[in-house]
Amino acid sequence: MDHGMGALRTPREKWVEEGLRALAEGGVEAVRVEALAKAIGVTKGGFYGYFADRAALLEAMLDAWEYESVDEVLARVEQEGCDARDKVRLAGRLTFSGGRLLPIDLAVRDWARRDEAVAERLRRVDNRRMQLARDGIGTFCADPDEVEARALLAFCTAIGNHFLAADHPGRTREQVLARAADLILGGPPGDPSRFAAP
Repeated sequence: MDHGMGALRTPREKWVEEGLRALAEGGVEAVRVEALAKAIGVTKGGFYGYFADRAALLEAMLDAWEYESVDEVLARVEQEGCDARDKVRLAGRLTFSGGRLLPIDLAVRDWARRDEAVAERLRRVDNRRMQLARDGIGTFCADPDEVEARALLAFCTAIGNHFLAADHPGRTREQVLARAADLILGGPPGDPSRFAAP
C-alpha cells in the first residue's frame, strides 16, 4: 500500500496524512481533531467513524511513519540493485534529506522525549535502520566493532546535520557531508549528485 503523498487515499488515510502534516509543522500538540477536520474540510463527527479517539489516531500516524520510513525505504533501496555502499547512502537520503520524512522524523524524536511509548517506537525504528546500515557496511568491513562505529557515525551525521548551525568556510554543507559519507563508508569519493533527493 502506497502511503506517499500523491496516492489516492481513503478517508481514514486522509486523517493520518493530515495528522502527520500537523505533527511535522507544530509537534504533537498541533494534532487536534478539530483543526484536522477543518484542514480536511469535514466535520469533527466524521473522525469517530475511523478512530476511537485521538490516541488511536496518534498510533495510526506512528504506524504510517514507521511503514513509510523503514519498510518503503528498504523496498526502494532493494529495487535499485546498487552496491552496498550506495544502498546505505540512498537509504540515508530517502530518510533524512528534507522533503517529507525528515520533518516528521524530527517531530517524532521531540515527542519521544516526553512520551515513553513513542520512545519505544522510535527505538524500534532506529534499530531497524541501524541494522540496514550494519548490513551494508558489513559487506566491505570485516571488523564488527568498526562496523558498529561506522553505522553510528553515519546516523549521527544524517540526523545531527539538521541541528548543527555551523558554517564551513570555503565549502558548502553538502560538500562536507558528501566527504563525510566517503570517509564513513570507506569508498572512493563519490559523486555527491548521484543520489540527490528527488
